[in-house]
Amino acid sequence: MTDEILKEIRSVGKNLRRAILRGISLDRVGKTVTANIITDAAFTAADQAGADAVIRKYVPAYFQSKVLISKLTPDEEMVKKKIEDAVSSCSKAVYATLSKDDIKVNKTEDGFSYTIAVAPTIAPANLCERVNEYLQGQFCGSFSGECAVSEKNLQDLEVEERHDEIEFEMPVRTFQIEDFKILEGEKIRTTAVYMSDLNLVSDEVILCGTIEDIRERTYKNKKDIEKTYYSFVLSDTTSRAHVTYFPRLKTIEKIKQLKVGDSIVCTGLNESFNGNLRYTAKTIDFGKTPKGFVPEKRASKPVPKYYKTVTPQPFTDYEQTFLFTDRTIPSCLKGYTFVVFDLETTGLNSSPVSGNMDRIIEIGAFKICDGEITESFSTFVNPERKLSDEIINLTGITEDMVADAPKTEEVMPDFYKFCYGSILVGHNVAGFDFKFVDHYCANSGYILERKIIDTIPLSQELLFLSNYKLNTIADKFNIEFNHHRAIDDALATAKIFIELIKMKKSLPNF
Repeated sequence: MTDEILKEIRSVGKNLRRAILRGISLDRVGKTVTANIITDAAFTAADQAGADAVIRKYVPAYFQSKVLISKLTPDEEMVKKKIEDAVSSCSKAVYATLSKDDIKVNKTEDGFSYTIAVAPTIAPANLCERVNEYLQGQFCGSFSGECAVSEKNLQDLEVEERHDEIEFEMPVRTFQIEDFKILEGEKIRTTAVYMSDLNLVSDEVILCGTIEDIRERTYKNKKDIEKTYYSFVLSDTTSRAHVTYFPRLKTIEKIKQLKVGDSIVCTGLNESFNGNLRYTAKTIDFGKTPKGFVPEKRASKPVPKYYKTVTPQPFTDYEQTFLFTDRTIPSCLKGYTFVVFDLETTGLNSSPVSGNMDRIIEIGAFKICDGEITESFSTFVNPERKLSDEIINLTGITEDMVADAPKTEEVMPDFYKFCYGSILVGHNVAGFDFKFVDHYCANSGYILERKIIDTIPLSQELLFLSNYKLNTIADKFNIEFNHHRAIDDALATAKIFIELIKMKKSLPNF
């Protein structure tokens, strides 16, 4: 609706043809709706009357309407400062090389032109396009820019980027096995790997945990003879692991005696199969996790210095979630940074221990700083597997759309950097989305802090609805969006989160 209002305002006259609608506020006590408009030209009483008439059309009769028009003509220094802000958000690598003399700004008849001196090897192809988009959200008028060649500081920057590429091998955590007793093995095992760290390929991996499920299954060997094998689900409190075990004839009767609740030690092979890790036990013995076991915190790779594959974009939301909703930012949001995100995936399997975890195909995220949505992060992700017809029909994402997209290991470092130091927010984030980003970030060496707020329980606490699906809650706040696309779902969730916190007047535990 805001776009329609702005289009009508710009049609009032030539003095408003480049106007910007900076916001619409509501005074509940005075029952007055105020529209703030910025123009770059001197406006007349006729322009004011025309803008008043446009706003009046969209305001209910029981509210008064008021239009405040301000003339803002930026100078070169104002534009230059905003260009610096835009470059900083678009490319930290470019921003690191800039000095005051590297940005030149000139006034034109209807706006500004500029040049940015930057090394061509580090400048994103669409840098000026991104800067223009940012400037058009700040000032009236048109903007055109180009990148000029600069070699300054490039050598130093390349050294830093090469340093950032140093390989990082995530330490594998282990714990001491208690009450070890041989069942069929030949060696005494003293330490076991955390199941949550079971993302390594190795010929010998030792696991220790409690049996949560045990199934006897059959298969036919190459000679078409039916054989027995066992499928276990083990837990060591850090995670669960699916274990396949082919029993020996001399110990099969002992294995048959195992039951849910028993604590065992498995020594086996963890191998890659069809793009997933699969654990097969060679021997099974008895043993327990330490009494009062408290897992140690997992080490993380340092936050990357620069965005390399996906660069966040500045974001300004001129629309209100609901025209007649109080726009006051709750004080409890001040001083905090939130990243509200949503994923589209190849399926619903969010567990790596099942042997066939689904992949991410799209990430959409928005950053909220001091209660304002300020940045967006959006990318398709190549899942390196075929998309099902069900997912294509649900999301509208096709094979062609992800074929040339960056792979998971290229995207997650940038997503980790975008999220670093923030509280994560999402709709069903605890039960679904966080499991994906936590797993795939960890595979790249980055450990996310588990500071998360889920809008489902928050909505259940504050709203009385027939269900708590994202689109149902969005309808409650008159938020329109394209459901089942990550970037759209993330923006809707960000707006919903802000509205819920306004109602609650405090932050939930995270």
